[in-house]
Amino acid sequence: MSINSKVRREAKKRNTAKARIGGKPTATPIEPHAELRDQEGRLLAGIVRRDGEWVLGMGGQIAGGSESAAQVLAMIKRAAMLHESKGTPVRLKYSDALKEAANSEVAAQGITFEQFQEQLEKDMANKSAPK
Repeated sequence: MSINSKVRREAKKRNTAKARIGGKPTATPIEPHAELRDQEGRLLAGIVRRDGEWVLGMGGQIAGGSESAAQVLAMIKRAAMLHESKGTPVRLKYSDALKEAANSEVAAQGITFEQFQEQLEKDMANKSAPK
């Protein structure tokens, strides 16, 4: 038996074993939790959860990420409000898991989600104000 035959046979065994256990390692699963769409159904923004982080995407790019469900939910709601104020009707859908995580987070701070949104708006206005 030639050396090459043995090498090919062993490579085939390795490949078969990899195929049985799934081959390449799988990427971390991404869980979709929110989407903001226009009237034509085009995706304007979305929120996914990956590796314990809430990730906000807008315009086909990652706009940011946070461990705070309340923060990303408030941001996508703000984006919806901005589109509506410019005359673009939008539809925002979000998961119960995102809503519950956001509400639990703000409840731990002793405030409502609406109060959290108002505070976030004030913080953003203060940061953008000229100094």
